[in-house]
Amino acid sequence: MSSKSRPIGARSRRFVLELPLERPDGFGGVIRSYAPGPQLWGAIEMLSGTERVRADRPEQSLTHRITLRYRDGVTGAMRLTSGLRRFAIRAASDPDGSKRDLVCLVEEVRP
Repeated sequence: MSSKSRPIGARSRRFVLELPLERPDGFGGVIRSYAPGPQLWGAIEMLSGTERVRADRPEQSLTHRITLRYRDGVTGAMRLTSGLRRFAIRAASDPDGSKRDLVCLVEEVRP
């Protein structure tokens, strides 16, 4: 991961940070839904794409790196959306500790 900051003009994609809402399902578990949160500008870069078999069906897995302006409190329970695309946050960190950039490693969620 590069510690160099991306130019602000490279962050041309609008994302919505979705916040998780959990409510009990009545059987000891929870039902998770998401509520739209703040809108953020960022840059997206594809990292890898793989295909795996799950339940005898082929399934694609696409991973990306999304670079946003730093914000505190982003966790793996949240997700990012851009238009109809959804991205589950797997990790979020400040790469150089300067609180300038927030780099999120995400996996694209296919409906």
